[in-house]
Amino acid sequence: MSLSAVCAGMRCAVLVLKFFLSLLGIEMIMAQAACPQVCSCSAGVIDCSNRGLTTATLPSSFPPHTTELRLNDNHLTALPNGLLDSLPGLRLPVLHGNPWSCDCGILYLRGWLLKQGNDASMLNVTCSSPAHLRGRLVVYLAEQELLESCRYWLCNLALASQISLFIFITVQVLLLASVIHFLRRFERLTRTVAETFPAEDDEAQSNEYVMLKDRSM
Repeated sequence: MSLSAVCAGMRCAVLVLKFFLSLLGIEMIMAQAACPQVCSCSAGVIDCSNRGLTTATLPSSFPPHTTELRLNDNHLTALPNGLLDSLPGLRLPVLHGNPWSCDCGILYLRGWLLKQGNDASMLNVTCSSPAHLRGRLVVYLAEQELLESCRYWLCNLALASQISLFIFITVQVLLLASVIHFLRRFERLTRTVAETFPAEDDEAQSNEYVMLKDRSM
């Protein structure tokens, strides 16, 4: 093999290496760009721990290449439905240190943990509320227990709606009664004024007639 052929082969290898390095750089830039602002990201590890996050302030998405997601030591009570479904490479979710609320809102997280079958993750997620479930592992809760909490929540919502409707109707009735009362008072006042002024006019005309009669005499 000639020297020129070897050099040509080396140039090709260098060009291929540069190409793959450029692709890797682009991928790293894109991954960094997709990293949530409140978290730090490095080589597939997304660290959102100890950020004071709540379920409402939790990022709505994470980089798709995530392999480890640290959400520990925040104020999370549940995870939004579908949050982890777009992370096929996620192997280690770190979820301890959160006040998980074991009601119907925890069903998604429970189902996801059971599907993953990761003992290290499952054994670190425990209930903080309600009181009768405090300390229980989320994955070991019976689905019926959580559905019961959904029914209570729906019943409370229905009761609150009925109370609000009753208050609204009561306020409307009181306003209507006030308007009717005002209209009746206004009608009586109008009638009184109408009855008073004609009498005064008649008296004035009578007095004027007497004065004219006196002058003529």
